[in-house]
Amino acid sequence: MIALIEEIDVWLTDHIGFTIPPVSITDLIEIAIIAAFIYAILVWIKNTRAWMLFRGIIVIALFFVMAAAFQMTTILWLGAKLLNAGLIALIVVFQPELRHALEQLGRRNIIFAFFAGLGRDTAVRFDDHTIVDLVKACYEMGAVKTGALIVVEQDVQLAEYERTGIAVDAVLTKQLLINIFEKNTPLHDGAVIVRGDRIVSATCYLPLSENMSISKDLGTRHRAALGVSEVSDALTIIVSEETGKVSIARDGRIQRDISMSGLEDILRHIQKNESAKRIRRSDRYRFFRRRTTGDGK
Repeated sequence: MIALIEEIDVWLTDHIGFTIPPVSITDLIEIAIIAAFIYAILVWIKNTRAWMLFRGIIVIALFFVMAAAFQMTTILWLGAKLLNAGLIALIVVFQPELRHALEQLGRRNIIFAFFAGLGRDTAVRFDDHTIVDLVKACYEMGAVKTGALIVVEQDVQLAEYERTGIAVDAVLTKQLLINIFEKNTPLHDGAVIVRGDRIVSATCYLPLSENMSISKDLGTRHRAALGVSEVSDALTIIVSEETGKVSIARDGRIQRDISMSGLEDILRHIQKNESAKRIRRSDRYRFFRRRTTGDGK
């Protein structure tokens, strides 16, 4: 291998005038550490709200690259002046996430905490048994008008909202879901977060939607479902306490009174890692109508 590298170095020097700089073992270790650090940061970004903001930053960066290519000096001047303020704003916006990440480094072994996210599977999906139990639980609760709010996590992790509740970390079953949302029980108030085949947290607080076009008939439970769907790719299932009807919220839209088969179909799309973008336009229009209407609290 060393002889091959030397031959390539000689050829590059003779024909191009380029010489490969000497690389030591220390250099290779340094490159590996930096690569792992950058990868860990990217994984952290993807697992928090920073992922959507990061994509927005990329769009803005491309805009300024285009401005530089066409020598738009005024836009470049404004960008340079706003850069420092933008960095400070990012720190303020993501203060909770940054604080949590630093707390994790302090609590656990540094090396373990640093590499813990490298092998983490963020695309875990559930099995058929989970789908059956989840659907049956929703409609059995609806039959007796037991209110419920169930958030099915997908690619964007909901750790920020998971921490607002009580850790459960139990395999999802129909009986467990019904017991959690039973009236007058300690865990019935708030949302349940489902990750893969497990209920990770209960009594979670979700952000309320501030969309002014939402129907006034929507209660707090429905507004919370819409709120979390606006900041993540999660599917939220709502069981109305007043009517017993089952609704779903996704991509900032809500569909009321969904059928049992319709809910099962959507869960199977998620199970197969199929994004909502892959659903035919006709199905998407039918599942998620742009004009949101509610059916109670």
